[in-house]
Amino acid sequence: MENKEEVGQWYALVHAKCARCRKGRMFEPGLIRQKMFIRCEYCDLFYERHPGYFYVAMYVSYAMNVIEVIAVGIATFFFSGGSENIWLYLAVISTFTVLLAPFNFRYSRVLHMHFLDPGLKYQPGIAEQSHRIKNQKVA
Repeated sequence: MENKEEVGQWYALVHAKCARCRKGRMFEPGLIRQKMFIRCEYCDLFYERHPGYFYVAMYVSYAMNVIEVIAVGIATFFFSGGSENIWLYLAVISTFTVLLAPFNFRYSRVLHMHFLDPGLKYQPGIAEQSHRIKNQKVA
């Protein structure tokens, strides 16, 4: 049976969807409140697969932050006309680091689950199978 509602990987990444079924949300809506769901609502995947699972996401977040700091520093250099004022760079980079912290927190976990977990692969029909099993248990 072919799954007609297959979700693309790019869509799942941008919208922070489950890495296994690409349908369930990983986080509550909104970038300010960073509340991650415990399980996928479709395929019942437990997001924190073992204690310390998201330590790798800290390294991903660090890499994202380094890239952002370099990009903001270069942009500040060009937009300020090559200013050598260190306080300008510290203020702009610090502001962007604080503003992008919720984004980094969320997407470091999403990238970790989608690309860096070798035991977690996309399974297109898993959501429908889990739904059938849940309905059988209820009946």
